[in-house]
Amino acid sequence: MLYRKISSVIEDHLKSDTGKVLLIDGARQVGKTFIIRHVGQKLFEHFIEVNMVEDSVGPRLFAETKSVEDFYLQLSMLHGGEMKQKDNTLIFLDEIQAYPHLLTLLKFLVQDNRYTFIASGSLLGVTLAKDVTSIPMGSIRKVRMFPLDFEEFLYANGMNEMVVSVLRNKFQRLESLEEAAHNKVMDLFRKYLLVGGLPDAVNTYLTEKNIQTVREIQREIHDYYAADASKYDEERKLKIRRIYDMIPSNMENKKKRVVVQGIENKRGKTFGDYQDEFDYLISAGIALNVQAISNPVFPLIESSGKNLLKLYLNDVGILTAILYGNNIRAVLDDERSVNLGSVYECVVASELIAHGCNLFYYDNRSKGEVDYLIDDYDSLSAVPIEVKSGKDYTVHSALTTFVNNEDYHIKKAFVLSNERTISTKGKIIYIPIYDVMFLGEQRTISSEEGIF
Repeated sequence: MLYRKISSVIEDHLKSDTGKVLLIDGARQVGKTFIIRHVGQKLFEHFIEVNMVEDSVGPRLFAETKSVEDFYLQLSMLHGGEMKQKDNTLIFLDEIQAYPHLLTLLKFLVQDNRYTFIASGSLLGVTLAKDVTSIPMGSIRKVRMFPLDFEEFLYANGMNEMVVSVLRNKFQRLESLEEAAHNKVMDLFRKYLLVGGLPDAVNTYLTEKNIQTVREIQREIHDYYAADASKYDEERKLKIRRIYDMIPSNMENKKKRVVVQGIENKRGKTFGDYQDEFDYLISAGIALNVQAISNPVFPLIESSGKNLLKLYLNDVGILTAILYGNNIRAVLDDERSVNLGSVYECVVASELIAHGCNLFYYDNRSKGEVDYLIDDYDSLSAVPIEVKSGKDYTVHSALTTFVNNEDYHIKKAFVLSNERTISTKGKIIYIPIYDVMFLGEQRTISSEEGIF
C-alpha cells in the first residue's frame, strides 16, 4: 500500500487522549477514506464505518439525528454487534459534510465519551462557514490532506527513509548530489510530473506502467471535480465550472493570474463578483490559491491582496494530462521546444501548500514578479522562491531587485531549476527542483488547519 505521512498524525491522535475528534478534510480522491480505514483497523478491534453520502441517497437514517441517544439508536441498527467500549471501538463518520448537523453533534458525542470517533469530509470549509449553525469549538481538530507529495511518491517507487534522509541532509548542508544520484531523482521527479499524486493514478502507474490508463484516471477525476463543482450550487454552477476550466489556460499565460473579465466575458466585473466561486474551488481542495502581496514583509498575510489571485490545479498529473495527453516525451525528455514553466510552478505550489505554507506572490509593474513568497518563522522574514524550467535559471532580474531591497529584510531566496549543482550568490541559493520537497518542512503537520 502507499505510504502516507498523514498516517502518523492519525495514529498519534487516536492513541492520545485529547478529547477532540480528528476531522480529515481534503479534496475527493486524495485517499482520506483509505488511510483512516487502514490506521483505524490496525489500532482498534472494532472499526465501524458509516458513509454519510451513501446514507443521504439511501436510507437517510442520520438525516434528522439531532441527539446523542438518537445517533446511537440509528447506528445500532447498522452496527449494534460491534459497539463495544471506547478503548476498542472506533466510529468513522465518512463524508460527514453530507449532514452538517452531525458536525455540531460531534461535540456532544465527545462529551458523552462512550466511543472513539474520527471523521472525514470534503468541502468542509464551505460547510463549516455556511451550514453549521453552531461550530463545535474545542471539540474538533481539523487537518487537511492532499495528494501524494514528491517524498511520498519516492517511497512509492522504492526509495526508503534512509535515502530521503540523505537527500534532506544534503539539502540542509547545501551540498550537491553526485550526477548519477541527481539523474535518478530527476527521472523520478519527471515521472511524478506525469503521474501526479492521486492514489488511483499512482497505484495504476506502479502496477501497469501504462500512461494511457493513468491518463484515463486523471481525466475521469478532473471531470468529476468539475461536475461535482457544477452540481453543488445550481445558481453558481456555470461560473464555478468556467473558473475551474480556465485554470490550465491561465497558467500558460505570462501573468498566470485570474482575469475576472474573462470568466463570463463581461466588462466591469470585479473579483468581488466571484468571491463565493473562488472560495468554493479553494475550500473544495481542487484549486490551490496564491495571493498577491503589496508589502512583502513578515508576516505576509498582513499585506495580502485578495483582488489579484493565481489558481493552480491541486494535482500536477491532471495538469500534464490536459496539456500533453499521452505524449510523455514532452516531460521525460526535457524538450527545449516545450515550456514546462506552468508545470513546474504547479508542482511547487502543491508541494509548499502540502507542507503547510500559505502561498503569496509579488508583482510590481516596474520591478517585475516573484513566483512565490513564504514566511520563514525562524528568521521572521519572507522567503522569495523563483521557479525556472529552462537553462537560463540564473536570469531573474525581478528576484535580484527584490532581494536587494533593504526595506524587505530578505535573508535568503531560492531559485529552483533542473541544475544539479547547489550554489549561492549573495542571498540567492540555487537548488535542484526536487529539493522543493524540503522547503517549508518545519511547517508540516500534514497541513493542519486548526482546532475548533
